[in-house]
Amino acid sequence: MRNKILLYLFIFSVLFTIFIYVNDKRILDSLQEDKANRELKIEELETENEILKSENDNLRYFSLKENDDAITYFENMGVNSDEVIAKIEDELISRNLAEKDNELVPYDGMEGLMRINKINVLNHKWIIADFTDGTYWGEVFFSYEVDEEGQINFTREKSFLYPLN
Repeated sequence: MRNKILLYLFIFSVLFTIFIYVNDKRILDSLQEDKANRELKIEELETENEILKSENDNLRYFSLKENDDAITYFENMGVNSDEVIAKIEDELISRNLAEKDNELVPYDGMEGLMRINKINVLNHKWIIADFTDGTYWGEVFFSYEVDEEGQINFTREKSFLYPLN
């Protein structure tokens, strides 16, 4: 009888060990597969990040903040280029009055008042701005000068209004 109990105990131990081994092997395989999937996803995201960085660098190419020659131009005048950008943006946006169109936009609002929304200071001489009345929109290209007193004078060069589809 004692031999049968030991035999059953031995068989149970072997079966239990096999069960634990198979279960742990399955868990380990699953974890390794998850790890491989995560590593692949990380590689994809790193590649995408590099592409986005490159695209961002290309988009910022025409920007006063990235143009060393334009920054040097303002430094030679004794003016901080970041302050010029802020002043230009404030000046253009401040002309969005509550009761009439922005005077720098060459079109009258048809569905509302024309407002300048976005501004990009391209360099030490040029600006491009986006405008809209809520339905119609367009872009306007300015040249500008900063005088000795720090005043900014705008000259509207070109503009266009997108057609409605």
